[in-house]
Amino acid sequence: MPKKSDRRVDLPAGLVPLLSQRELETYYDVSDWMVLRWIEDGMPVEPMRSTGSKKATRRFDLEKVKAWHASDVRATKGWHDTRPAG
Repeated sequence: MPKKSDRRVDLPAGLVPLLSQRELETYYDVSDWMVLRWIEDGMPVEPMRSTGSKKATRRFDLEKVKAWHASDVRATKGWHDTRPAG
């Protein structure tokens, strides 16, 4: 029987995994409060419904979030990306 690691396949071109709020908090090393403030300020959110769930959960496209952080709108509100470049 093949190992689980042998069954991994690359994502199809153009398919990007979405991050949960907790994963986004970890990526930017910020609190849940900060992410909620960013959402209030217009950070892009991808609502997602789980099977059998009435409530949509938030997911985040990291490239859209990075673009939002880099935009002039973000700079005028005094927010900045605290992660090192690279």
